[in-house]
Amino acid sequence: MVPVALAVLVAGCGGGRAVGDYGKVTEGRIGATAEVEVAPGERFSLAVAENASVGDSWKLEELPDVALLSYIGDEYEHEGGSDTTGGGGTRYYVFNAKRPGTASVTVSNCWRCPAGRVPADEQSRRRSGEATFRITVR
Repeated sequence: MVPVALAVLVAGCGGGRAVGDYGKVTEGRIGATAEVEVAPGERFSLAVAENASVGDSWKLEELPDVALLSYIGDEYEHEGGSDTTGGGGTRYYVFNAKRPGTASVTVSNCWRCPAGRVPADEQSRRRSGEATFRITVR
């Protein structure tokens, strides 16, 4: 009975995150292309600054070729590790590299957009946009 209890205790110690390892992190931003170079078998993350309380809403546009990259999932971490409402943080899109090749991944931020992800006004259009990541697996 002790091994089962220990396994449950260890499994519950993840800090509320589904992804425990972000691997190599590359930061991106609206209007820019970030270069990412990884090796087969390497875990890596594409990161963008996010603050939902001011209107950020990031979305992975399309999954890349599954023969090249495995998509693990996305995670949000508050700045400084705090769960304080209103504070910003970082959105991580986590992948594993599988085999040599190149791919492009785009994430878009629709700032203060309604459910249809169409900017509602000029300010929303100016603050919305895409961050592109060019990934090379060597």
